[in-house]
Amino acid sequence: MSIEQAKEVLKIEAEGILALLDQIGPGFDKAVELIMSCPSRVILTGIGKSGIIGQKVAATLNSTGTASFFLHPVEAMHGDLGIVDTRDVVLAISYSGETPELNLLVNSLKNRSVSIIAMTGGAESTLAKLADAVLHVAVPREACPLGLAPTASTTAALAMGDALAVVLLDRKKFKECDFRKNHPGGSLGERLKVNVSEVMLTGEHIPKTGPETSLRQAVSILNAKNLGAVLIVNDDQRVAGIITDGDIRRMVARNVDLDTQLAVNHMTPTPKTISEKLLAADALSIMQDHEITILPITNADGHLSGILHLHDLIGKGEFRFMV
Repeated sequence: MSIEQAKEVLKIEAEGILALLDQIGPGFDKAVELIMSCPSRVILTGIGKSGIIGQKVAATLNSTGTASFFLHPVEAMHGDLGIVDTRDVVLAISYSGETPELNLLVNSLKNRSVSIIAMTGGAESTLAKLADAVLHVAVPREACPLGLAPTASTTAALAMGDALAVVLLDRKKFKECDFRKNHPGGSLGERLKVNVSEVMLTGEHIPKTGPETSLRQAVSILNAKNLGAVLIVNDDQRVAGIITDGDIRRMVARNVDLDTQLAVNHMTPTPKTISEKLLAADALSIMQDHEITILPITNADGHLSGILHLHDLIGKGEFRFMV
């Protein structure tokens, strides 16, 4: 009995989403254009279950390239309205379109000339009439047998929010690499799919010096950049060698004079490097195979373009060499 009832709920929710196909029209296109031409942010707002849907849609928009945040209507009318800029676009969610607190907020925003998108099941509701664009999300029925708890209607609103986010993603030419940049705390597997050029350190962050530099100067650069190594680079910006903090410790143990000795005479020549066009996974493989934590990055001409530390790939404390 419970299984059949559960299947019926899923059927009703699916019907609700399919009903949206006939409701997407010029209002959807207008909503997309309002957001595409928005120089600021999309602000989601709603109360109760609609508010929860708004929070999720805001999160999806943020992760797919559209800056967004959620604003509670009641808090807005008690001071938080000040964070809304006239350049923002507001997406207000209410299935009935007659939520008093929400419509009060929308009225205030209209007086500020803020663009309003309504997501509602009430095509002729107060909210719809206040809006510049309407996303119609009416469903044939709720899955709740009492017809009281928002079920199919919230599922439909969530699906419409996803449809909006995906269309915007495509219009903005948002790429896979952009998504990963917004998810730096994602799984290790995802982090290793990016190109080396996306995670390497460049410019002044690279610890490097010339071959005629004294060991003392090389140590100073090594300490300043705090990556555990310094690269010895020729005049044509090709990597000639590397000196690690381990090398320095061994020199000190042998009483090598850091002031009179040149870096070129104590470097490890022709260190392992990787092309900036390869994947972070390839860099990790080289580090693992050779048990190193620093990897110089070169461009197509073989010139130094960046440097990569193990921690830049996977964070601290997450890697173990396979032996």
